[in-house]
Parts: sequence; structure tokens; C-alpha cells
Amino acid sequence: MNSIDDNNLANIRQDADLSQREVAEILKVSKTTYGRWEVNDRMIPLKHLKNFSDYFEVSYDYIFNLSRKNCYSKFPINKKKIGERLKQLRKDKGLTQEKLANKLNTTHSTISAYENGKTLILTVFAYQIAKEYKVSMDYLCGRDK
Repeated sequence: MNSIDDNNLANIRQDADLSQREVAEILKVSKTTYGRWEVNDRMIPLKHLKNFSDYFEVSYDYIFNLSRKNCYSKFPINKKKIGERLKQLRKDKGLTQEKLANKLNTTHSTISAYENGKTLILTVFAYQIAKEYKVSMDYLCGRDK
């Protein structure tokens, strides 16, 4: 199963002195859903990750312990920009869509849909790519220059 090893959702929430219920209300999800994200039982979707990141002004890399430094920047989710960055990363690493798909345990058509900006990348795939290829998740998701 694809998963994220660790996240700082709980620490960030606790530092702000907010309950799970309060954060769930901010993100417009149930407390149970949010709680599952905190304990890595379920993957937080990118649109909710963006809202969490913007509310607490923390970077994706910081949330997922890919960086100890918080380099927050606010940008809208742009599927096309994410696709362009994914395609460039794949080419820089000498990967075909098929090889990347196999690495992520998905299909070639899924990678193609991400690269063409037709589908928003799953958080777990963005995380796996960032971790495996040592690239910023924020950069990959179009959150920095």
C-alpha cells in the first residue's frame, strides 16, 4: 500500500492550540476524517492539504517531514503546472511514464493524465516522488518558484 511515513499535522495543530474538531471544521471535513489523516490511516487529499497548509502557513515539505525548515508560500493548485513539473522531473531523471507508473504502482495512463493537467496528482504520489527523487513536494505541486 502507498503511504506517507510520517506527518506533522498533529504537531502543527497542537502548536496552534486547536482541537481536531476545530481543524476539521476549518477544512470542512468530519472530525473522524481529519483524525485519520493525523495518524496516517488515510491520505489527506491535495485540496485539503493546501487548505491546511494555507491556514497554518506551513509548507508541504514541512508537513511531511521532507524538510525541517518551513518555506511556506501561497499559490493556488494548478494541475497544468503540476503536470509540467512532473514531466520535467521525469525527463531529468531519465524515466519513461511507464517506469514512473511502475515505481508508484499505478498506470501509464494515470501518469499521462497528471502530466497533461487533466487529473490532480494524488498526495501520496507527490510525496513518494518527492522522497524518492529528492525534490521539494512544494515545488512539484507548484507552490514555489
